[in-house]
Amino acid sequence: MSVFSAMDISATGMTAQRTRLDLISENIANVNTTRTADGDVYKRKAVVFEEKNYVSFDDALINATGTLGKGVKITKIYEDNETECRMVYDPSNPDADEKGYVTYPNVNTVTEMTNMIDASRSYEANVTAFNASKNMQLKALDIGKSS
Repeated sequence: MSVFSAMDISATGMTAQRTRLDLISENIANVNTTRTADGDVYKRKAVVFEEKNYVSFDDALINATGTLGKGVKITKIYEDNETECRMVYDPSNPDADEKGYVTYPNVNTVTEMTNMIDASRSYEANVTAFNASKNMQLKALDIGKSS
């Protein structure tokens, strides 16, 4: 395990959570978007995280002993097609159907804000771990200087 492994792992977590925050922000920004460039209703976007794959057999063996970590990666950014869109009666809207209903995105602001808090806290935890690792390495350098 290299000296910078802990910092690398924290960096992957920060990158993943930053991407998640970007998607959450996009969802909130489009909460009232009834038409995209394609003419469809905006669909909520979400991310799937996965542990980073090992690149060699040696890495897999080292990980089996619990001494090597690789971090996290984003395997997929997908549109949420499971959750139904909101139907609002507004016959004056140009996007209303023949019955007067407008289809709004399947974005729930409360859920998105909860996810945003979760992603922010995860990001902060990775920053704290990164800084702790950095401080340990600086202390080790100080100990080496005084010897």
